[in-house]
Amino acid sequence: MHLETRKITKDYAVEILHWKYEKPYDLYNNELNTESIDEMLNNTYFAIVDRDDDLIGYYCTGSATQVPAGNKIKAYDENYIDIGIGMKPNLTGKGFGSTFFSFILKDIQEAHLNTPMRLTVATFNKRAIRLYEKFGFVGQIKFNTDVTEFITMIRHETRNKDI
Repeated sequence: MHLETRKITKDYAVEILHWKYEKPYDLYNNELNTESIDEMLNNTYFAIVDRDDDLIGYYCTGSATQVPAGNKIKAYDENYIDIGIGMKPNLTGKGFGSTFFSFILKDIQEAHLNTPMRLTVATFNKRAIRLYEKFGFVGQIKFNTDVTEFITMIRHETRNKDI
């Protein structure tokens, strides 16, 4: 699968915000509104497209990826590059995760050399957790929101033989 990173645009943001995931992954559904579009355009969001220029996913870095409840328990106090990812719903669960995530990690490593990485994932999302563990991420801090339980996962090693 050939992938490319593109600067997020309003069109990409609108398409992403229209994505709808099946239960229980519907937690990751977003609302299409001006505030959500502005968040994507004004933060470090990147579109991932395939060789046909079809949008297949995105990633973001920085505080926009953090779950606010985690700040209350100091889950984000250490110096890591926080990352978040999203794949087009009709592509999830079909074996593309490793290629997609590997591409994103390479992109982030080029921009943030030797910076440890952290991500936050809902604990029910075993499929994503297995993928992240495959790339060297380990669970760190669990915390709850009104909706579900989350866990931060960290990776200190920036050079991984799988990437």
